[in-house]
Amino acid sequence: MQNDLSNISSSVLSRRGFLRGATLAAAGAAASEMPWVGTARAAADDPVRIGVIGCGGRGTGAALDALGAATSVVYPKTGYHTEDVARDAVATERGVRIVALADVFPDRLERCRSQLRKLRMEIPDEMCFTGFDGYRKLLGVAEINYVILAAPPHFRPMHLRAAVEAGKHVFMEKPAAVDGPGVRSVIESGELARQKGLGIAAGTQRRHTSSYPETIRRIQDGAIGAIRYGRCYWNGGVIWVVARQAGWSDMEWQLRNWNYFTWLSGDHIVEQHVHNLDIMNWVLGAHPMRAYAMGGRQARPSKDYGHIYDHFAVEYEYPNGVRVFSYCRQMDDCANRVEEAVVGTRGSSNCQNYIQVDGGAAWRFGGKDPNPYRQEHVNLIRSIRAGQPLNEARSLAESTLTGIMGRESAYTGQVIEWDAALNSKLDLSPARYAMGELPFPEVPQPGRHKFF
Repeated sequence: MQNDLSNISSSVLSRRGFLRGATLAAAGAAASEMPWVGTARAAADDPVRIGVIGCGGRGTGAALDALGAATSVVYPKTGYHTEDVARDAVATERGVRIVALADVFPDRLERCRSQLRKLRMEIPDEMCFTGFDGYRKLLGVAEINYVILAAPPHFRPMHLRAAVEAGKHVFMEKPAAVDGPGVRSVIESGELARQKGLGIAAGTQRRHTSSYPETIRRIQDGAIGAIRYGRCYWNGGVIWVVARQAGWSDMEWQLRNWNYFTWLSGDHIVEQHVHNLDIMNWVLGAHPMRAYAMGGRQARPSKDYGHIYDHFAVEYEYPNGVRVFSYCRQMDDCANRVEEAVVGTRGSSNCQNYIQVDGGAAWRFGGKDPNPYRQEHVNLIRSIRAGQPLNEARSLAESTLTGIMGRESAYTGQVIEWDAALNSKLDLSPARYAMGELPFPEVPQPGRHKFF
């Protein structure tokens, strides 16, 4: 998988573009035959027309990052800042526009719409779609050729499949899914995208820096010898929680407070710790064979926090007997740590920007990292224009399943094998997508919780 696209020259980019041309829009073409299907060339400034599915904070941020990716200015910031994009001349001069929005909730869509309005980018009413089927209406807009998927993770597999079938290039947030059936669907959609010549980039932003790829390349080239074991952490504080309001149904509250329900988020080992697990899989060039974990719910027992755990510890076994020790926690007033590390037969590394060789000199990355949230879109756009579209579906799916293995091992108290997790029939989907009653299960208890 190609993550660093700096070797694609500007002269190549000036000759290559996104669109096949007008022939696909000929009379009688099916609605799903969208302009970017295929790898024929056009001008590099051909329009990029974006639809955003999921207009909460993450979707709004990704939309602004995509606009910023169209400019030559890169700010070394994380998160999203409307004023940054405004200073970049609104990005529309480079042919990138947000043209449609979709979200289950009208109020979330309107907040995103208001942010875009500050950039003199007005989304008309007829391009705003709400409800559970809003995403399908958005994907039916022929003008759209690039979609951002930022609804809660549960919806990622269905939204990705629909986007690929509609012939759209995709930027999808992490994780890929919340259960085995969802992971399998994402892998299948990734293969379908490859056949169609469509690009898929994922929100695993460490892959879109300069420091991580360079450091990991050196590790894989043998800088620290054979890897003996790894460690990874996402130990941080309690994240945002949405208190239930009068008049909200079970479904509405859970959707608005989605981090705290396994069917929507996958639990924080999947939703948040996936970043660190992705680095471990990337460094080792493999996924784990099995997981042995423990975890629990100690610091936030209130049902305001749904039913997920607040801490996990997992031992993953990779090929050749390599172990990775994984820790994640969401508790306030604790010693925090968010990092990765590997130890080899000749040295060690933090995987990001530092390598220490035993008895020798240390190597440090001396370059400068771009804003990775913006660079994700830069890399996807460049890859499509070069006729070599990125496809990060499988890597994200495997890192997601790594988190699911750890979660289910902790929930059950059992060792979970890779094949069992991948082929699991455990589907966390609700019986129907409608506002109304939706009881959530009790906190999983090891020894009683079943995984199948």
